[in-house]
Amino acid sequence: MIINTGQRTDIPAFYSEWFCNRLREGFVLVRNPYNPQSVTRYRLRPDVVDLIGLCTKNPAPMLPHMELLRPFGQYWQVTITPYGREIEPGVPGKRQVMDSFRRLSDLVGPDCVGWRYDPIFISETYPVERHLRAFACIAETLAGCTRTAVISFIDLYGKTRRNFPEVRAVSPEDRLILGREMAEIARGCGMTLRPCAEGDALAQFGADCSGCMTVAMYEQALHRRLRVPAFAPARRECACYLGGDIGAYSTCAHFCRYCYANEDTAAVRKNRARHDPASPLLIGHLQPGDQVHDAKQESWIDGQIAMDLDMA
Repeated sequence: MIINTGQRTDIPAFYSEWFCNRLREGFVLVRNPYNPQSVTRYRLRPDVVDLIGLCTKNPAPMLPHMELLRPFGQYWQVTITPYGREIEPGVPGKRQVMDSFRRLSDLVGPDCVGWRYDPIFISETYPVERHLRAFACIAETLAGCTRTAVISFIDLYGKTRRNFPEVRAVSPEDRLILGREMAEIARGCGMTLRPCAEGDALAQFGADCSGCMTVAMYEQALHRRLRVPAFAPARRECACYLGGDIGAYSTCAHFCRYCYANEDTAAVRKNRARHDPASPLLIGHLQPGDQVHDAKQESWIDGQIAMDLDMA
């Protein structure tokens, strides 16, 4: 099966000690965010976990501990945007994150790490032209370290509107301009542009609109075929395979103003105060009345077929 870590929080950036403890102990407990007394126990063992997907804005805290991840397949997505601390208060400097990206790629290989440039929004400070300059600069710096550049345009979720009220959607015209130019820039740096949940409007420019964390992406990282069970995506427009997330909402201390996963700053600080790196739960401990059940886990690797990938 596949374990994901990054749809609800940034575990590598803020909870690497906890995650390392979970890997050493071989299991993790996860509260259902919609039914908190329901707790799922996942085994973290390579015989039942084929790949761990990690999404982060700062992989550096995990880099000294990569030996713990070596038995597992890995697929990383590292977000690097042009935004300053007025938008992403807790994210390290871009040069630092790009250096960590390159080190990560050296450790796991370019098939196992992708770059995310998202969400894209337009403002007086961040007009189309600035996005194109920043995208080109980052792409040139990461050339040879990844084959994938993911973009998406900002979605105005309720939490996003509340925490970032002045933000506006990107117009269809600007989406086409950005998509066309970014696809060309990415191609010139040895990357494929992959729009995330944006339909197929950018396919005309050579973008791959099939998704950004798909079974095919995992297979490329593993160099093995997978036989996966049916999966219903959380959003109709999303083709990514994102089950088995071990994170928790309102726990990410990047405090990005566009974030959909944080209720508000106070909720994050309250939750982080309850974090215990020794607990099997990311936040807090088991309580009376909690109902723990084991996830159904098995390897999805097709033992009969190894992939012969064209890496040109």
